[in-house]
Amino acid sequence: NCLKGLRVLVAEDGDINREIMEALLDGMGAVCIPAVNGREALDIWRARHEDIDLILMDVQMPVMDGYTATREIRAGGLPGAVETPIIAMTAHAMSGDREKSLEAGMNDHITKPIDPRTLRRKLCAWLARTAA
Repeated sequence: NCLKGLRVLVAEDGDINREIMEALLDGMGAVCIPAVNGREALDIWRARHEDIDLILMDVQMPVMDGYTATREIRAGGLPGAVETPIIAMTAHAMSGDREKSLEAGMNDHITKPIDPRTLRRKLCAWLARTAA
């Protein structure tokens, strides 16, 4: 299992969506570190960046959106700030969304509702890329 012990920061303002992500990740053997908005995700990153292997970032959140949080993480200069994979989570599969995520410094994009097989495939692929 490529995800065993993986530590994932999940920034998601919807309680139900966040609980679903926690259950999915837990079922895959990963550890979920929840955040309720981009500001909290940024604070957790700053405090615990060495404990975070990957970030799942909702793009639309109150207080601070995922694009801003990602730009702040990437520009912050902490170890892993550039290398840690950040995957955007969005309810919209509109053209331009992927580009907007990539421009903000995200590595990939997954649409909601999250398909568990797609999530596992993307997480494993990014881990393999990071390890290489």
